[in-house]
Amino acid sequence: MTPTPVGPALARLAPVGLAELVDRAALQTRVDRKYLVPAESLPLLLERLMPYAQVLDIDGERSFRYRSVYFDTPQLVSYHRAARRRRRRFKVRTRTYLDSAQCWLEVKINGARGSITKHRLPYHPGDCGTVDPGRDFVDEALARESIGPAAGSRLDPILVTEYRRATLLLPDTASRVTVDTALAWRHGDATLLLPGMAVVETKTASAATLVDRMLWRAGMRPARISKYATGLAALRPDLPDGPWRRTLRRHFHGAASPAGPTLSPLPEQEASCV
Repeated sequence: MTPTPVGPALARLAPVGLAELVDRAALQTRVDRKYLVPAESLPLLLERLMPYAQVLDIDGERSFRYRSVYFDTPQLVSYHRAARRRRRRFKVRTRTYLDSAQCWLEVKINGARGSITKHRLPYHPGDCGTVDPGRDFVDEALARESIGPAAGSRLDPILVTEYRRATLLLPDTASRVTVDTALAWRHGDATLLLPGMAVVETKTASAATLVDRMLWRAGMRPARISKYATGLAALRPDLPDGPWRRTLRRHFHGAASPAGPTLSPLPEQEASCV
């Protein structure tokens, strides 16, 4: 992965520790708004946020490497629910924090009126390429929400994503903002890289954040993008892509490669996630 282009701007923001961030803005049930922003525009955005935002700082680091493995049924039930714009849909993934080798198994549920609920289970990094050790947790989360495939249905690793993330806290509204750069996807042997774009995501209990309003004034509007569904649609042109077609044509066209560069290597104990 290439270094984040926003390092100097992040260094000028006031820091916040992980415990305080979680305490003030855990937001496991929330409303998300996502924007595709040119990476070159990020330093100015962060500069304007200096009086209002704090950045997550862990041992002096402010940008962290993430890897997610997304799982779906052989029929791609999760993908097709999103492609058909079903209001209630789900994602199952492992998320590995590559700098600390911590891992979680996560089930995300999209509910009514755009709300999102996330269920998380601490996971062994060496198991990030399979849901088998946490299958009971997945089935229970989906059953609790009355959504998803039947308990025990096959869930295969379908897509791998990597990116660098900086996380901001907006204390006045107890909101979070994530800034993802160095975006990369892999499905089988095909890869997709978007080095010139960033995904900025606001996470709030309901109302729009200061960052939303700043982006709106700059002429940017929320984009239809899902790291799983949009990435898979870009790498699998045979799949229906209705919800993301405009985003794909504008930002993803020509970015996929049938044999692109490999993503960054994992620690030895996580090699099974490749």
